[in-house]
Amino acid sequence: MSKNLGITLGLIMVAVIGLGLLLVLHDRGGAPTAPTARGGPAGPEGTPTAPAGLLVREDSRYLDRVEDSPVTVVEFLDFECEACRAQFPVMERIREDYDGRINTVIRYFPMPGHTNSEPAAAAVEAAAQQGALEEMYVRMYETQAEWGESRESQSEVFVGFAEELGLDTDEFTETVEDPATLERVRSDFEDGVALGVRGTPTIFVNGRPTPSMPGYEALSAMIDAELEG
Repeated sequence: MSKNLGITLGLIMVAVIGLGLLLVLHDRGGAPTAPTARGGPAGPEGTPTAPAGLLVREDSRYLDRVEDSPVTVVEFLDFECEACRAQFPVMERIREDYDGRINTVIRYFPMPGHTNSEPAAAAVEAAAQQGALEEMYVRMYETQAEWGESRESQSEVFVGFAEELGLDTDEFTETVEDPATLERVRSDFEDGVALGVRGTPTIFVNGRPTPSMPGYEALSAMIDAELEG
């Protein structure tokens, strides 16, 4: 083999390896792809549906609960995630337009690397225990730019939110600091991992995963198909 040919082949190998690394890093750090649902029966379009027992637990938090509704939308989310903040207006529009017709459930999925995502989830759970789930859920997204991406604890900021919402701040703080609350948040995360969730937001409609960050039209079309099915 000539020296020039050897150099050329070496450069090609380096390029191939580099491309492979870039693809892996992009998959880990970019927008989440829809997970592959595991273990459930086939959905209306042939897509496997996720096991109901992992999607919604007895203690899962409902933003909207409609008795006998045939449709349940489940979102695994991270309150410090900018993509979740971008998805938030879509989810609110869906909730408004399908009010009284569908269930909407949130599951905590604080991503590693976000310093305050787990404390934020604990704060939302603590608010939920005082009947203010929706109010704290909304407050987290509306203020995310003020506290998100900080490397310092934002616990006092969250206590301030509780005070603004008229909650008992002593009870709120006690609940946030209770190990059972952290265990509750992490159990949601573990269910997400078991379902193949790799990033946030990840959304399921009756157990079928949606495309990554679905727009209103795509999400409403999936809901309509389930309502009409």
